[in-house]
Amino acid sequence: MNTAVSPAEPTPARPSPLTLPVVLVGIVLVAMSISGTAVALPSIGRDLDASGSPLNWVVAGYNLAFAAMTLVAGAAADRVGRRRMFVTAALVFATGFAVTATGPSIALVDIARIVSGAGGAGVMAAGGAILASEYDGVARNRAFALMGTMAGVGIAVGPTLSGSLIAVAGWQGSFAVFAAIGLLVALGATRIRESRAGGARTDWYSGALFIASLTLLMFALLEAPALGWTHPAILACAAAGLIALAVFATSQRRSASPILAPALVANRTFMGWSMATLATSIGFLGALVFLPTYLQAAGGLSPAASGAVMLLLTAPVLVMPMSAAALVNRGVSAKALIVAALAAVVAGDLWLMALSPERPLASVAVPLLLIGIGMGVSFGITDGQAMALAPAEAVGMAAGFLNTLRGAAEALVIAAFSASITGLLRHRLGDGARAADVGAGRLGIDRAAELDAFTWSWRATQLGTGIVCLVLSIVAAALIFAHAPRRRP
Repeated sequence: MNTAVSPAEPTPARPSPLTLPVVLVGIVLVAMSISGTAVALPSIGRDLDASGSPLNWVVAGYNLAFAAMTLVAGAAADRVGRRRMFVTAALVFATGFAVTATGPSIALVDIARIVSGAGGAGVMAAGGAILASEYDGVARNRAFALMGTMAGVGIAVGPTLSGSLIAVAGWQGSFAVFAAIGLLVALGATRIRESRAGGARTDWYSGALFIASLTLLMFALLEAPALGWTHPAILACAAAGLIALAVFATSQRRSASPILAPALVANRTFMGWSMATLATSIGFLGALVFLPTYLQAAGGLSPAASGAVMLLLTAPVLVMPMSAAALVNRGVSAKALIVAALAAVVAGDLWLMALSPERPLASVAVPLLLIGIGMGVSFGITDGQAMALAPAEAVGMAAGFLNTLRGAAEALVIAAFSASITGLLRHRLGDGARAADVGAGRLGIDRAAELDAFTWSWRATQLGTGIVCLVLSIVAAALIFAHAPRRRP
């Protein structure tokens, strides 16, 4: 394995026994914080007298910071040290949660959540880079399958565990628990050996451009439903974001130490695996976040019952990553597996168009299983296959890029899915306030008409999601099969 190691430390024959458990705990902690925070929003809103956009930014701010910072954190980890970045990021993550737990105002809580998102980005990117630099071959496939499994565990149990913590200790206590575990992760990571790419310096100018471009674009998308798509501030942010993104892309070709090396992007097979990650994330997140609301409104399910139904989607993500990695290690084609996974996600998304208020559970059971299986297989093999194509000195950059795609997909899908359902409801019902209530699952006196509009809006939005996933899947498959993988030494 051709990994450059800090000359100040001898290279041990094997990774530290703490490497895998510490990284995996960090991964599951970040994943839980992504999926579980929404459960705390009603309590935060009541205690801090907050609603609307300021309250929504408790979740959106974390997602935006996570997506914007992951690529920068991954590239910086290669330069400053992967262990150092992981430890620092875990401390930042814990600090953000500690401030959130004690925040007296919604403004301070929003800022603290942005800090936590930046720390979570570093944990995910540096964690993936550590695994890629410490393990090889079958061991690497197993390590990344475990990483995918733990991410799935975090996403699946995050809402339930957060709800239990809130019931026992309040929302402040739940954030304090996350802060304490983050500190333990940082402490444990000090026992992992250090590795870095060498003497190249991090291009902070390009990093600032990338963060600015993604922040502006996401702000425009997240705030557009409230302000209007033609509002001057939305148009200005979108235009500025696109300009900053174009300048960033140009700067990467000229930079001596880019945060996204053009050679990595030019590797078609690597980009194919990256597009596969993007496609499965988009197909998974819309159902994960928004289907429980429909099930409660249409089927009269309790929050606990709708959460149990969602196990059809999340349970496969707990078991499929290791199964997929085991198949690859036994000689099954990773390309064939990812094509099957993409087909399952697309089929499940399009099948959800059959969503019916008369039989909501029967209409979602099989498609949820298909999406969950496809997502689980993707979690198990995409990172390992993509990272095997990255040069040893750029594993942090590659890990950051993959997690940036996931983080950006999460923030954008949540915003776009919500905007689509609300906009279609407004068109169908002719009343913006009524549309917002129905989209949140609060049906009025004319329940039959509102439920019909809700179902129609859901089906139309799901059709759009399925088409996007289908296009991305075709592109991913074409890139993956374009050239034989060029394995890094």
